[in-house]
Amino acid sequence: MTNKWKRIVWLVVEAMLFVFVLVAVCGILLLLAGVFSTMLGIDMNDKDMNSPFAMLSEGGMAIGCVLGLWVVDYVHRHVFPQAKDYGMGLALKGGHMGQLLAGIGAAAGLYAAGFLVVWLLGGIGITDVGVQPGALVQTLAFFLLVAVFEEGMCRGFLLGRMMDAGINKFAALVLSSAVFSCLHLANPGFALLPFINLLLAGVLLGAAYIYTRNLWFAIGLHWFWNWLQGPILGFEVSGNVLEGSLLTLEEPVEAVLLNGGTFGFEGSLVCTVLMVAGIGFIIRHYEKKRTLAVND
Repeated sequence: MTNKWKRIVWLVVEAMLFVFVLVAVCGILLLLAGVFSTMLGIDMNDKDMNSPFAMLSEGGMAIGCVLGLWVVDYVHRHVFPQAKDYGMGLALKGGHMGQLLAGIGAAAGLYAAGFLVVWLLGGIGITDVGVQPGALVQTLAFFLLVAVFEEGMCRGFLLGRMMDAGINKFAALVLSSAVFSCLHLANPGFALLPFINLLLAGVLLGAAYIYTRNLWFAIGLHWFWNWLQGPILGFEVSGNVLEGSLLTLEEPVEAVLLNGGTFGFEGSLVCTVLMVAGIGFIIRHYEKKRTLAVND
């Protein structure tokens, strides 16, 4: 068996190993969460993102994902000792903390531009402003767990392992982004435009990773993208409604292509334009850096 086919076959083995660890850890932690929820009188049927059980379940998935990444990385380094060791993509050394801040800044910049455009074009109106500090802090923590789980799985595992298997980085980026988009198929309001936008969002989130093999830019962007979208600006988050947002919006039905309708801003054509612009900027930035490094 050639080394290329060995890597592709091993990619399938790693996928099964990752899923096994993820499901096992999540199952154990959710079982414990259920026991403690019963003891503390927490309603396990409350699926709202602000509920304690939602926090516990999302925490279990994030922990399971990180442990799955660690196990797969550990085994991979022993099967392919000659391969370059990228780690799990969660290292903070080497300036990667700056990538987290850059991701947060990118989310803020994209939403500042998107919200302003949609508002100026009449796609939304602000009907109320109300501050609920507790809810804002809780959702900030919740969406951090969401970002760690989804970025660890879709970028850290799927995208990273496809690249390690010898698949072209841009092909791997699109394939992993399509999987990321399909994870939202069951979300309320999902349709063709949200599918395209989430695929583009996956490309945007993974664009820096294919050059740096570090997850912190994607985690920062994903984290604050969701938090700004729902708890701050009042949009639905991928079709999910959050109570107690900072802004309460009026979203005219006739402007659904501007405001995204029931799926939220990720169902908007404005979002499409911003995603494409962001992808172009990141890839151009890293390609330029790589060219300069080669020339030096």
